[in-house]
Amino acid sequence: MKVKKDVTIYDIAQKLDVSSATVSRALQDHPAISKNTRKKIQETAKALGYRHNNFASNLRRQKSHTIGVLLHELNSNFITSVLSGIEAVTTEAGYDILIAHSGESYEKEVANATNLFHKRVDGVIASLSFTTKDLDHFNQFFEKNIPVVFVDRVDENSERTHVIIDNYKCGYIATQHLIEQGCKRIVMLTANLMRNVYAQRHRGYSDALFDAGIEYNKKLVLVKDLSEKSALDAAHEILKMKPLPDGLFVTNDFKAAVCMQELKRHGIRVPEDIAMVGFNNDTISKIVDPQLTTINYPGKDMGEISARNLINHLNGVGNIGTTNRIIVNSELIIRKSSVRKKSLSEN
Repeated sequence: MKVKKDVTIYDIAQKLDVSSATVSRALQDHPAISKNTRKKIQETAKALGYRHNNFASNLRRQKSHTIGVLLHELNSNFITSVLSGIEAVTTEAGYDILIAHSGESYEKEVANATNLFHKRVDGVIASLSFTTKDLDHFNQFFEKNIPVVFVDRVDENSERTHVIIDNYKCGYIATQHLIEQGCKRIVMLTANLMRNVYAQRHRGYSDALFDAGIEYNKKLVLVKDLSEKSALDAAHEILKMKPLPDGLFVTNDFKAAVCMQELKRHGIRVPEDIAMVGFNNDTISKIVDPQLTTINYPGKDMGEISARNLINHLNGVGNIGTTNRIIVNSELIIRKSSVRKKSLSEN
């Protein structure tokens, strides 16, 4: 089957016996062209199957009107909510987004960054993988003054603009809440401590123990990946602990839910035997029984703020780099998984 060639503005101009410049202006709804002529040209373009060549227009303007979004994963409620926030802002501003994910691989992140650079994106929003060592692969953007905003998983030692929550504070208040419920032997189930989000939550956990006069025990800190298997493995490790812990702080709601179900399957009562706190406020935290106490992680807000700062910079309204750290508010949401029937004074 022969493929039909693309209809051009010259084809429309020839059919209507007008200049190509008139067609171009009419298709852009330019007021210099009369309303009737614009309507006639636009109707003819539609009838002929004309498609505007955004790629060619962008090349002429040296702007792609595309934002690259480089993420560490795609299969989480939190990342979905971040993307939702980014998309809401970029769509309103007339930008497309080009999404790439590293699958927690530094090497893939480097390759994706280079790919986005060669796609000529106008800016980048990035969340780093577990194993990212440095930001050298973003230098190609910095050298061309292409703005980059880092969100959630960031290098906090970098002066580049990043949007985060106060992970230290969240780790502290989650642990403090368990201590207030009478817990003295608290396990922390977390992920790679190389990344800021988990390192800061761990620091908050250890400082809350210290402030309460509870000795830090590294054997109670379980560092796992974010898979279902790792959550099950963690539950089995907890069941073997002597004495059994009375509190569990899990820095991911999905892992917390899987761990909770496995502990309950082995006869552990939540919160009577082990009080639990998760992190993210994912939908699953409201479905498990008992419902999970958790930290609200405002992904949509973080996505919107990241995108708005980037778009404002591109439009000359703001200047990325002037404010290098933007902290989004988060809070502890208390549900039944952590609340003991007896108060601390009755224990």
